Amino acid sequence: MVYKIIFGTDGWRGMIAREYTFENLKRCAQGFATYHLNKGNKGRAIVVGYDKRFLGEKFATSVAEVLAGNGFKVFLTETATPTPVISYAVVAKRAIGAINITASHNPPQDNGFKVRDEMGGAVDPDGLKEIEAAIPDLVEDIKFLSYEDADLQRLIEKFDASIDYIKHIKKLIDLGPIKEAGLMVVVDSMWGNGAGWFTRLLKGGRTKVLEIHNERNPSFPEMLRPEPIPPNVDAGLKFSKANQGDVVLILDGDADRVGIGDEKGNFVNQLRVFGLLAYYMLEVRGERGPIVKTLSTTKMLNKLGEIYDVPVHETGVGFKYVAPKMIETDALIGGEESGGYAFRGNVPERDGILGGLYFLDMMVKMKMKPTELLDVLFSKVGEHYYDRIDTLFSGDREEIRNTVKNAKPETIGGLKVTSLNDTDGFQYYLEDGGWLLIRFSGTEPKLRVYCETTHGDLVQAILEDGLRIAGLK
Repeated sequence: MVYKIIFGTDGWRGMIAREYTFENLKRCAQGFATYHLNKGNKGRAIVVGYDKRFLGEKFATSVAEVLAGNGFKVFLTETATPTPVISYAVVAKRAIGAINITASHNPPQDNGFKVRDEMGGAVDPDGLKEIEAAIPDLVEDIKFLSYEDADLQRLIEKFDASIDYIKHIKKLIDLGPIKEAGLMVVVDSMWGNGAGWFTRLLKGGRTKVLEIHNERNPSFPEMLRPEPIPPNVDAGLKFSKANQGDVVLILDGDADRVGIGDEKGNFVNQLRVFGLLAYYMLEVRGERGPIVKTLSTTKMLNKLGEIYDVPVHETGVGFKYVAPKMIETDALIGGEESGGYAFRGNVPERDGILGGLYFLDMMVKMKMKPTELLDVLFSKVGEHYYDRIDTLFSGDREEIRNTVKNAKPETIGGLKVTSLNDTDGFQYYLEDGGWLLIRFSGTEPKLRVYCETTHGDLVQAILEDGLRIAGLK
């Protein structure tokens, strides 16, 4: 029986040696090749990169061989490379897209096949459907050229993607003041592709960078997965507190997302970080432009939009929705609840490295520690509280979806429900301006229950009601 490959938010992910095999990976690569052949792109360039997961470089080479077999020129990264660096390489190399072998924040047993468009951003939902539909069922339908033959024909070229990216970053931000600020910056790269990047970018000044989890270890010790949220961040926060760090920058496995820890070793949740970065762009940098946010992130952005008279656009969850909206509106900043943020002037893609640098620049420009920055933000928009619960499920999705659809609660966590948005899952708006969202993960068999509220003492009650509404409690 042929395994059916189904694309999620960014592409396809699966368990290594179960569904994620060389054969199925080559099928995906052929689907991507066919998609571009149908668009008349034969002979054009495609970037291929990978992360530090098990067999990443071998999987990437296999993908490159399929693309070369279909007549494409392949730029293959010479080492494990952050996703935002791969995305920028698409622009720098004038390529038609990229394939990135990464499972991002998934557990260690997984790997993935992430695709990017000609702008270095997420492929839109229609494009993902076309790629998925072009994936052949039979191995015999895969075109293939060995690496040795492709190298002789100059169809595969290994390259260092960091050179163009660093030149680009230095045009977006002056690193000099950060280097000379005398900060103690702790970086937790979560055993992933972000290792060494902040050390490289900020060396030569008074600021010191201390790294943890900066070697390759595909089993991801001291964390459940390389995702920059608790409890995965706990070891890095503890390390920072012991070393008197002024801030902790926490990159996920492929470095497209960034988490923040404050000077006390406490985690700053990703909704608050999004609010701070938007405030930085609007107030500190003095720029203006639309904000693009997924429905699962903070209403603080709507309040900032009103204060600074800029539009705020809300999309479904995932950068396959955020990126096209950012391009359409020439947005100043875009982001999602997972800690992924994109910025105008860069590719329309999450960039944990640039996000971390912008956060450091805000600290330097405002001469404040993270807790002080939060006080300033809350003085503008009020204090907001957030949390989420991820629950594995083995039942039928439609049955759970129907249970939620038929629930129709009047109150959640003791707060009156004012309206319902079913654009992407079920989002209940509450009387305090907060919300509860119930939706399925786009990459894993999980139900996610999220909430934001101005009542810190009601967070857990709201989440518990969310599980009850879904019939999981």
